[in-house]
Amino acid sequence: MLRDTPNTIYLKDYRPPEFLIDQVNLRFELGEEETRVRSRLELRRNPAAEGRPAELRLHGEQLELLALALDGRPLDSTEYEQDNEGLSVAGVPDRFVLESEVRILPQRNTALEGLYKSGGMFCTQCEAEGFRKITWFLDRPDVMSRFTTTIVADQARYPVLLSNGNPVETRQLDGGRQQVTWADPFPKPAYLFALVAGDLRAIEGSHTTASGREVALRIYVEPENVAKCDHAMASLKQAMRWDERQYGREYDLDIYMVVAVNDFNMGAMENKGLNIFNSKYVLASPATATDRDFQGIESVIAHEYFHNWTGNRITCRDWFQLSLKEGLTVFRDQEFSADMGSRGVKRIEDVRLLRAHQFAEDASPMAHPVRPDSYMEINNFYTVTVYEKGAEVVRMQANLLGPEAYRRGTDLYFARFDGQAVTTDDFVQCMADAGGRDLSQFKRWYSQAGTPELTIQGDYDAARRTYSLTVEQHCPPTPGQPDKAPFLIPLAVGLLDSRGADMALRLAGETGAVQGTRMLELSERRQRFLFEDLPEAPVPSLLRGFSAPVKVRFDYSDEQLMFLMAHDSDGFCRWDAAQTLAQRVLLQGVADPDGAVPTGFIEAFREALSDRATDPALLTEVLTLPSESYLGDQMAVVDVEGIHRARERLKTTLAGELREELLALYQAHAVPGAYRPDAASIGQRSLRNLALAYLMQLDEAAIRQRCVDQYRAGNNMTDVISALALLADRDTPETAQLLEAFYRQWRDDPLVLDKWFSLQALSKRSDTLQQVQALLHHPAFSIANPNKVRALIGAFCSGNAVRFHAADGSGYRFLGDRVLELDGLNPQVASRLVRLMARWRRYDPARQQLMQAQLERILKTEGVSRDVFEVASKSLEQ
Repeated sequence: MLRDTPNTIYLKDYRPPEFLIDQVNLRFELGEEETRVRSRLELRRNPAAEGRPAELRLHGEQLELLALALDGRPLDSTEYEQDNEGLSVAGVPDRFVLESEVRILPQRNTALEGLYKSGGMFCTQCEAEGFRKITWFLDRPDVMSRFTTTIVADQARYPVLLSNGNPVETRQLDGGRQQVTWADPFPKPAYLFALVAGDLRAIEGSHTTASGREVALRIYVEPENVAKCDHAMASLKQAMRWDERQYGREYDLDIYMVVAVNDFNMGAMENKGLNIFNSKYVLASPATATDRDFQGIESVIAHEYFHNWTGNRITCRDWFQLSLKEGLTVFRDQEFSADMGSRGVKRIEDVRLLRAHQFAEDASPMAHPVRPDSYMEINNFYTVTVYEKGAEVVRMQANLLGPEAYRRGTDLYFARFDGQAVTTDDFVQCMADAGGRDLSQFKRWYSQAGTPELTIQGDYDAARRTYSLTVEQHCPPTPGQPDKAPFLIPLAVGLLDSRGADMALRLAGETGAVQGTRMLELSERRQRFLFEDLPEAPVPSLLRGFSAPVKVRFDYSDEQLMFLMAHDSDGFCRWDAAQTLAQRVLLQGVADPDGAVPTGFIEAFREALSDRATDPALLTEVLTLPSESYLGDQMAVVDVEGIHRARERLKTTLAGELREELLALYQAHAVPGAYRPDAASIGQRSLRNLALAYLMQLDEAAIRQRCVDQYRAGNNMTDVISALALLADRDTPETAQLLEAFYRQWRDDPLVLDKWFSLQALSKRSDTLQQVQALLHHPAFSIANPNKVRALIGAFCSGNAVRFHAADGSGYRFLGDRVLELDGLNPQVASRLVRLMARWRRYDPARQQLMQAQLERILKTEGVSRDVFEVASKSLEQ
């Protein structure tokens, strides 16, 4: 166990930095055994921190100090103090230059923070606090400096040397070494610093901005991957055009670079001018990448590019404000993806992720506001609450203001704060100023944790031709916040007549009616909205477009849900009605395993299967049953086996009753010709593969053969991996043969092998855990590679509920073992795995005891990291 509990850092204790750093000059001497970093910092006292001690305190970890000088005078060991977390120099003047030289060991850096070596490539990851592992610095986001970086390395091994900004000099040195210097004209915090050195190839492109500037575009990859970058380049160009059109933002440097690396803790990093990406979000070809991969690349490429303004030009004052950049940028990339594909389907995908993961986080010991109040380890707050719920908070502001006022608000934000490190309050104030309204109550979305619940009642008065909606809001207690003040909630509603058409909506006291959707504003604990001049009782369509991240309780009948499922003009509400109806049937199946599936539900499915007018991608969402984990969230105590049995039984029943319709659907949606990752083709493939998944429930030889035929004939990875995943659920000779054949075909492609690992980890076979344990020793698996860990260990523990939550606790022991193994290598990855046991109190007493034992075992382990300690200890708090 840790000898001392890690310090907790609080938002209320924020103080401006005592010093600022105007200019940074770095020189890296990259070597095979060690790297030397020389730093020259031009510092001055911060006027905003007057009256504070004269001592300079710099961050620094795992640095071997070789030399230190103040204004050119070398300092001896009596003139500074060094410890495990930094360096202090007393009695410094108001303005001075501090020079240092340190030795670091990137080759031994398995945590992948700071400067590390991935294969034959040097690269960096400095967000949130990795720069302090490179050199002494004020490693905090509110210290913004101009960087000039010189890199020296063996030219044969590392012909490509990259850093932030624009290249200003290249020189050949003695001994076959090369020196390249980069200068970034824009001030930035240290977390945005980047360096890459390796034997790389670039595909090149260009973009002409709206004002006529030419920007060079380069994507750097290892030589064998050059042919897999076209989609990433096309996505980048689309994102640049979109940002100019939607937000008026142009790129500001002469060159924009992306580098793909195989060992990376996150998806990608927006370092100014030099984005470093997990190769998963760059490399794609029809043979190796699925539709979801193509969509993910488009989204992440856009996300990191959009950060150039929402994160780089304007950054966060402190790490509590992380959602200032991440929530806003996620909202921007969601809207971009919606414009590039199917807007309705994109919204459903975003909501499904939010409900499955963020709502669960809100209901766990790890619940925290979008702007947290405290943390022990900042890496633990790169969460779905900060990112995805943060995006919903921005979306609500756009909903409340309307598109024109929202655009005025972002224009004001860019004009007011360019080049500064600011807060979420600053962003909201820009929205308030541009919209001409008071948003002080709205700011509770940033400070209060939890998922608000809306209980809604509808009442139609035939005599008065009025319909009222009475709405009550309540937010359950979360750690440290037992009572919540009312939120300001935008609630989008529609009312459907008996033909399924949207009715004209006029609130009491208004003169004009709105056809279709009306945005109501809920600001009190209980409010009543009265609609007038309605000729018949309507069916309400509530929370259209998922206008706020809330739960809605409305007493719909099954018939009303089927009506909305068939007729609602809002894609989200149509999908939500189908999900709610399926949830009822499934939970009834858990309670009564022998009960019959309602005929009405089967007929509603039959009607949807025959729908040829709806976008196939949307229809796929409507026909997909709620996940086992989501169903567990709807129960007071999660019934692991009961949920699995009920869901499998319902799928089998639907497949049996609708066999011919599913076969017809499968045949009708074959996509002819060469593979295309466009929205229409993706929709057809998704619906076709869903039909095959239902049919495979029947366990018929002819259908299994159809699945094998699809695997063998597939001209794209989407169809191939979909078929192989269905076969992996079954213990047949075909399964073993095809899994081995797939491995032999793709053994040299790490990203494709990640899919191979995952589909085996997600198999519902009874021996899956034994298979996963065996795969830990497979030559293609590496515990040091985060992608491999997520593909195998993460997939099993987070995506295979029935096997991970085995009653004997074997899944929990497996996870505990892996967390402790990983913690010494990569604490960030280990802490994310610990979260999978944070909601242990949601399960039956036997499983609670087994999970609790693993969490306590982890905490008792000597030397456990800050990252893991925080998650495990909070999970055990009462």
